[in-house]
Amino acid sequence: MEKKYDAIIVGGGPAGLSAAIYLARAQFNVLVVERDAIGGQIVITGEVVNYPGILATNGKNLTADMHRQAENFGATFLSAEVTGLELSGTYKTVHTTRGDFSAPGIIYAAGAHPRAAGFKGEEDFKGHGVAYCATCDGEFFTDKDIFVVGGGFAAVEEGLFLTRYARRVFMVVRRDDFSIHSPAVDELKSHEKVTVLTHTKIKEVLGNEAIRSVILENTETGEEKRYDADSGDFCGVFVFTGYAPENKLIQGQVELDDRGYIITDRDQKTNLAGVYGAGDICVKNLRQVVTAVSDGAIAATSLEKYIEQLYRNLGIKREYKKVVIPKKEEKVETVKASNGSYLDDSIRQALAPVLARLANPITLRLYDDNSTYASENKKLIEELAQLSAKISTDIVAATDDFKNTIAIIDAYGNDMGMRFHGVPGGHEFNSFILALYNAAGPGQDVGEEIEKRIQSIKENKHIRLVISLTCTMCPDLVAAAERIAAGSPHVTVDVYDLQHYPAFKDKYNIMSVPCFMIDEGKLHFGKKSIHELLELLGV
Repeated sequence: MEKKYDAIIVGGGPAGLSAAIYLARAQFNVLVVERDAIGGQIVITGEVVNYPGILATNGKNLTADMHRQAENFGATFLSAEVTGLELSGTYKTVHTTRGDFSAPGIIYAAGAHPRAAGFKGEEDFKGHGVAYCATCDGEFFTDKDIFVVGGGFAAVEEGLFLTRYARRVFMVVRRDDFSIHSPAVDELKSHEKVTVLTHTKIKEVLGNEAIRSVILENTETGEEKRYDADSGDFCGVFVFTGYAPENKLIQGQVELDDRGYIITDRDQKTNLAGVYGAGDICVKNLRQVVTAVSDGAIAATSLEKYIEQLYRNLGIKREYKKVVIPKKEEKVETVKASNGSYLDDSIRQALAPVLARLANPITLRLYDDNSTYASENKKLIEELAQLSAKISTDIVAATDDFKNTIAIIDAYGNDMGMRFHGVPGGHEFNSFILALYNAAGPGQDVGEEIEKRIQSIKENKHIRLVISLTCTMCPDLVAAAERIAAGSPHVTVDVYDLQHYPAFKDKYNIMSVPCFMIDEGKLHFGKKSIHELLELLGV
């Protein structure tokens, strides 16, 4: 049976979140469906300094605040993959992996995904020299030569970031110059490490386990040049050639331009009544977070009027719920940090509401190898135990397999197969805390269908995850894998911080994170949802 809402928003990026804030504040019953983590592409942006009114932040924090705003006004969020859309008729239906939902109004804000450059060898060397995130993978190419493909804002921004690591950065631009005018362009061009190659594209990359050669082609003359890394060395290729619209679900229903973007009017209306587009999926000149939230606000207010008129015509009386704007949260008293504490007072305060919800006892077992890092982990687990009566600690000697490893043990003394090898800090701290929440309960609600699939796993499966604490995409994959392990006694997840386990880099030729393998099989790169991981697990 379909669940009905006033409006459904497909996509939880800045555009979808902005629309949710406006609709929920107007007392509409609104559902936001997002397959991946809330926040969209901006989540991986380490620095946001051009959002009006906010001097400096990052993409994750900015969208996390938007998410809280929307929830505070009453919006409902659903983590699920949309598998189909029926957009004709008065009520539209959204088919998802967690059931079907209907509403008279739809805002499609699914955004776009990074576009491949299309050179020969790009697919073969993904994770082994070809990368798409400077923040995640730049460090792998310290003192190496890096080619950056693209001439837009992202390429310029990421090219500058990569100068922190690279020996030399070659900017590969198809046209006679960059497509943007910005002080960042001047800074890039004047940087001592940077060489700009205009009228140039990469034709092919060559090598064995890594990229050793790059074939460059002049886009005007067709002349080819070959770059060869120094003997025994390798190079990297980072691709920032824009984005392709996520339009598979709406093709043949909503009018698109020749590049596949949704055509809307000034009110974000599509050619279908009750269907609106917002954000990067739409035809527009500037794809930035500020224009995305503008699209979402316009689409929402336009949809409000449409729904109100439709309900009047149908004789439907809408029940209004009182919107309560939450007051500033009162601080929960926690054990204060002392000199030398691992967790400061602000982190303790943020952890308090999460740890207060733990339902069952768990033990954090540290395999102590007497290293400096193990002493940090000892502080961490002991301070977590101070903050929650549900958490206890167990310090044991390291083994050949477990050195400086934190394992989660259930109330019966069983290893739950959720182990972190290294110090869970940086971007991984949140996914580590989420693992405790999933292990002790109540845990994340992933829906009945996903839960059944997790519990249907009968064969033992081992997921080995290799991550970096600087990677912004890694936590989502870690959280998805550990949620599966928390729900199935047959799945074991070992998360390795590459900084503490550099041997994995050479053993598996890892040049991009996150990466993982199942039962020591094929190496996979990039973040995956629970749904995608379950498919790889064969359920």
